[in-house]
Order: sequence, then C-alpha cells, then structure tokens
Amino acid sequence: MLLGLDHIPANRIAITDSDGLSFTYGDICRQAANLRAQYTERTFVIELVENTAECAFKIMSMLASERVVPLILNKKTETSLLEQFTQLYGNANHAIHPMLSHLLPTSGSTGSPKLIRHSYDNIEAAGLNISTFFDIKPNDRPLMVLPLYYTMGLSILFSHLRVGATVLITNLSMTDAAFWRFVRNEYATSFTGVPYSYHILDLLRFYRMDLPELELLTQGGGKMPHDLNLKFATYCQEHHKRWIATYGQSECTARMAYLPAKWAVEKVGSIGIAVPNGEFSLIDENGNPIQKPHTEGELCYRGKNVTMGYATCKDDLLLGDLRNGYIQTGDIAYFDEDGCYYITGRKGRFLKLFGIRIGLDECEQIIQNTCQTECACVGTDEKMIVYVTQNNLIERVKEALIQTTHLVATAFEIRVINQIPKNTIGKKIYSQLDNK
Repeated sequence: MLLGLDHIPANRIAITDSDGLSFTYGDICRQAANLRAQYTERTFVIELVENTAECAFKIMSMLASERVVPLILNKKTETSLLEQFTQLYGNANHAIHPMLSHLLPTSGSTGSPKLIRHSYDNIEAAGLNISTFFDIKPNDRPLMVLPLYYTMGLSILFSHLRVGATVLITNLSMTDAAFWRFVRNEYATSFTGVPYSYHILDLLRFYRMDLPELELLTQGGGKMPHDLNLKFATYCQEHHKRWIATYGQSECTARMAYLPAKWAVEKVGSIGIAVPNGEFSLIDENGNPIQKPHTEGELCYRGKNVTMGYATCKDDLLLGDLRNGYIQTGDIAYFDEDGCYYITGRKGRFLKLFGIRIGLDECEQIIQNTCQTECACVGTDEKMIVYVTQNNLIERVKEALIQTTHLVATAFEIRVINQIPKNTIGKKIYSQLDNK
C-alpha cells in the first residue's frame, strides 16, 4: 500500500485534531479498501478541505486506495472559481492516467484553474526524502497548521505517516489560547510554518514559552526575512532545538532543499543542499552548466518528487509524466564552497534600469531590512514601482533604494495601498499590482 501504511500497527493513531477526533492507521487502510471496492474504475473528485482529522483521513484514504483521484481545494474556495474547476474537470467519467494521484492548484494561482498533476511516485519520494533529512521517528508528533490543500501541508502527512508517527492537525489560530493548550496537551514535537507563521510567533513572544517536547522548528513557503530567520536559528541553537529552513515548489511535491541545523546560524539565508535522492545544478542564460562557486545561474533540480506537469482541462488528466524528474525552477541562485545554495531572485523578477540589472526580490529585502515595512516591487525597464502600506515611509523607502542601487530618484515610484495582496499561505500576488 502507498507509503507502507498497511505495515504500521493498525491500532496506532495516525491523525488527531484539536476537536478530539482521531483516526488510526487501520482506519485509513480499511477506508482505502472500501473505496477500492466502491469504485471499480479510477474516479476524479473535487474535495473541499479544512484542517481537521476527518479531512486528512479522507484525503489519505483516497490516495491509498489508488482508485479515487482528488482535486484538493480550500473549503473556502470562491464560488466562481469552484464553478470553473467543476466545468473544466468535473465530469467523473473521463480517462485518468494510472499514475495520477491527486491535483493541487498552482501556488499563488487565485482565480486560475491551472492545476499541478502529482503521481504516486511523487508521494513516495516526498515521504522518503523528507522523513530522512528531518530524521522523523515513529514517536514524533508534528503540529500541522499549514493547509491540507497546500503541498507543504500534505508533505507533513506523507513524511510522518510513512514512519508511523501521529500528526496533530488543527484549524485553530496561533493567537487562540486553545491552540497552545492543544500543543501542550498533545506534546507536539515539531512545528512547520511559512514566514508569516514565524512572524506571528515572534509577536507572541514564542521564545518565552516553555515547550520542552517541541524539538524541531522548520520553515518553508518562501524566503524568510534575514533578521527573523537568524532570531529563530539562534533561539534553537541556544535551547538545544533544531532549526531547519527548507526550499521547495509545488511542482516538486513541496521540498527540494534543506539547510542542515549545524549551519542554521552560520549560513542563515541559504536554502542549503538538495534533499536526499535529489540533485541541484545551475545553468547560465545559454543553458550551459555552471560549476564555479559564487556564480549566478538558473537553479535546476532532478528527483523523483518532480511532478508530472500541469493540467488546464479534463483531457490533461490522461497525460503522462512530461518532466521526467527534471525541472528548471525559474529561481536565480549561486552555491558556495560547501555546496550550499543561495537564492538571489526570480527569473523574470529583474528590471534593467538605466542599463543596470536590478533584482526586484533583492530590492524588497533591502526595503524590509532598512525600513521595517512590508512591500512589493514590480515595474518595467522604464521605472520600478514599489508598493507600501504606510504614507510616512515614501521618502525613506526611496532613499534606501537610491543609496543601495546608486540610481537616480526618477527610477523609482512609491505607491501606497491598504494592503499587499497575498494568497492563503502569505505569498504575494504580483499579478494584482499595476506595474506601469
């Protein structure tokens, strides 16, 4: 059975939630068998989920049945978008590729029906890779606050259920006292969050909490501000906990790299090395391999966790693997003498202002570090447009950019908006910002 779930003691708790509902490994295996008996042919379904044990149980049972192929969506998906998905994929009587396991929306694709096609091999690879570099044990009790419809949330299930651990899942807000009662009462041993999650923990003075069982803190879902990253890395080092920052994409079943805890402080900001059974490489603008340290190029990845490709209509559900375990990530990076990689920007997230190549992601980092404010940088080769949420920072932001880039003031326009548009996991949606 998928992930070897049938080899875990049947009475062992697989998933439990903050409402007190639990499911065993035996429950998942029995429901998977029921689905195989119920559906004589492979069937596509749209499954709306939230972070409850019941939803996690249903998803894992579907995947383990290898008969039901779910499109996993947020329970709060807008009606118009849900109708799009239903019209494009909702006919359950069409052919489905035998290796297609599930589908997820592309990261940041609010308003888009484009999906990522995952295979059963992707699930197995993610489970093996992640459980290996995190050194996950059967007695681990990971806290799952990331959404089930998000690839990194699902990867928590894959990696921990593979070894027989118990996943603690909750919909509760981290600002809710009940959340922390759940953490303490269930003896959570690890926490996985995105940068926004750690921003909340920072505001909550997490460092003062007494949580002796919480031994591992992990981060993914985008680049974390340097100072916040260092703050948590230092805290973990001083309190005999592990801080492991990771890097990945939905197209690669969550994770492609991790920074070993021994380098958490020394190499803060690095994405580290490729996950076990994965391999990184860099190519220049002409597609030639880069083998010299500190030389920027496009980051490429090879591994069995690379997904099959995209789907934009129901006919695409019959497509096979179009990537063959290899992907050009679109991220610009370099590696150091120890083979640790550093992301410097996103391919296409660059402008050429007055003949000088300027990275938009680097400018965002400069503004965040200098002005302690959230921002989003877009624009054309004529002018960079910076969106901020505070009127009193306009001149300060412009001055920080002028001093760092050595460009004239006319290269920048600062605009104030109420809030930076983001998706449900906190990633900025640049398509919603006017770049002219």
